[in-house]
Amino acid sequence: MEFTSIDLFCGAGGLSIGLERAGFQSVMGLDTNRDALATYARNLPHAKAEEKSVVGYDFRQWRGVDVVAGGPPCQPFSNGGKRLAAEDRRDMLPHFAHAVNEIMPRAFIMENVAGLLASRNREYLNQVLAQFDDRYTIIGPHLVNAADYGVPQKRLRIVLIGILKGSIAFPAPTHCEKNYVAARSVIRSGEVQGVPNGSKVVYARNPDLRQSPYAGQLFNGGGRAIDLSKPAPTILAAAGGNKTHFIDEMDLVPGYHHHLKSGGKPREGTLDGGRRLTVKESALLQTFAADMVFEGSKSSQYTQVGNAVPPRLAEVIGASVAAALH
Repeated sequence: MEFTSIDLFCGAGGLSIGLERAGFQSVMGLDTNRDALATYARNLPHAKAEEKSVVGYDFRQWRGVDVVAGGPPCQPFSNGGKRLAAEDRRDMLPHFAHAVNEIMPRAFIMENVAGLLASRNREYLNQVLAQFDDRYTIIGPHLVNAADYGVPQKRLRIVLIGILKGSIAFPAPTHCEKNYVAARSVIRSGEVQGVPNGSKVVYARNPDLRQSPYAGQLFNGGGRAIDLSKPAPTILAAAGGNKTHFIDEMDLVPGYHHHLKSGGKPREGTLDGGRRLTVKESALLQTFAADMVFEGSKSSQYTQVGNAVPPRLAEVIGASVAAALH
């Protein structure tokens, strides 16, 4: 039996693609970002792509759909933003709850940033949870690391699941530190996949040292060297320039880290062999398929990739929901 799903704030479709891998039929994606919606429409041509806001949208037309899924904009709660929560006009959590209540699907899935669980947001989160129809049994919010579910990337997010009838167990992790999927499973040193990124890797004037050569900030921007033997750092929506993680083609980063820890002075100029991730490589680390095509400018494509729910994570969650609905 195939279940149907709609995706609010669908972006490039990571959540929908994952749900389809779990056996759901995507019937509609809703978003206000034209480039992201074009990507969604290209890769999920059987689903209706609507360039509209959830605000004022009549969701009653989607009554009968099995699952409502969505990742409302994370900026109001992200640690990297102003953290205005309900005071941020981009806060769409109440609108997601309204859509669920208007459609009354058999289940719903909501994804967001870990910052939503911060103490400063807990009271507001509880207020939002109280807005869902009380006939739903709500599981979570659970803090998950995408690497625990087979994604070659460390990515902390919260996931909330609601079910109208019956019960559901949150999916147990499929991986742990001993068997994490390494970044080298999809990207490799010496092999550029996709259009090269020309952004240089420049030594930081005041490096922030940590225990690992692959943590802290040894270079300008938020981009870090990737240890290919482990999951990559979180792919950022602000990638494209110096916030794009990079491959250390000449394996110079560990030596430079040791140099700094030994009291050496910061170097100047660019790192030899430092190569920024391409859009395609970033997408592969998010578990999009190799033939996935992103629309829009290069900057827009990086943003779409960084904003997406990893399809692999969505697939595991979707499989748990599907099992509960049977």
